[in-house]
Amino acid sequence: MKYNLITSSITAFFIMAGAAATSNALANEKEIQANDLVEMFEKLGGKHPGYRKAHAKGLCASGTFVPAPNKHFTGAALLSNGELPVSMRFSVGGASPSSDEKAPGTRGMGMQIKLPNGTLHTFTGNNFPVFAGKNPEIFHGFLSTLLPDENGKSDPAKTMAFVQQNPSLQAHVMWNQNAKTAASFANTEFFGLHTFYFEQSNGQKTKFRWNIEPSLGVKTLEKAEVANMPTEFLADTFAQQLKDETVSFTIMASLGEAIDSDIDPSQQWPTERPKVALGTVTVNTSGGDACNNTNFDPNIMSAGFTPSADPVLRMRSPAYAISFGKRLSNQ
Repeated sequence: MKYNLITSSITAFFIMAGAAATSNALANEKEIQANDLVEMFEKLGGKHPGYRKAHAKGLCASGTFVPAPNKHFTGAALLSNGELPVSMRFSVGGASPSSDEKAPGTRGMGMQIKLPNGTLHTFTGNNFPVFAGKNPEIFHGFLSTLLPDENGKSDPAKTMAFVQQNPSLQAHVMWNQNAKTAASFANTEFFGLHTFYFEQSNGQKTKFRWNIEPSLGVKTLEKAEVANMPTEFLADTFAQQLKDETVSFTIMASLGEAIDSDIDPSQQWPTERPKVALGTVTVNTSGGDACNNTNFDPNIMSAGFTPSADPVLRMRSPAYAISFGKRLSNQ
């Protein structure tokens, strides 16, 4: 099993024959807890005290958010207070702080916007549009098939059999097989994966999913280009882009309909759903360690916004809290 499949699957959660049937049964018999996932990440990626359990390698940045008020989010404090400060962190998939920047696959983004009253609104996303599994049990079962045996070898056939028996994994695995290396964090689109709601003062609810579009366009590297890149290039590339041009991202909200699932992050909504802009984030600086102790929990939102009942989204808060506690205590 390729390393980028392992890292993509792990970071999908923070930033998806007889042996497989047995694994599937076991996964569905046991209700997975947050600590089960954190421990699984450590088994797959190794223990790295003081670092995040996923997306360990990252780049801090800061900037400003300029809202784009619209009728679907009328009265939202997030969109009613003018320009707001933003703390950001871009990351590479994997549990190692030395994850390979040249490897294709997962890139992540965490963003916290601070409102005047101190309230935070968090956006946490990845560069893949679908999650690896419709619930924590399938996700955990999938990860368990990637564990090496007593000889240090994993069994790709076991993993693929599990994927075949669990259709909600298939779109993510397909994405991973076709993924290329991101040219820059500034040229990467990020997806929130989950469904959220906003309730206006008149009681009207807006069902939405968000994605973040880069103003500089999405760019990836071909294998020949990757071969000529230095081992680490993402931080320097981003810093140079900040010097040469404006680096910004537009936060877009896709408006869902009743038939669109709000509990299954492994399913994409139809592309024809209407989209509105929530605002634009312009990055001003990068580097430093200001974001190192920030917990980018996507369930931390400003007034009027609420999370859906998506079981993967609900699992993120306790899993992030456990990882955050371990990181602060150098575990």
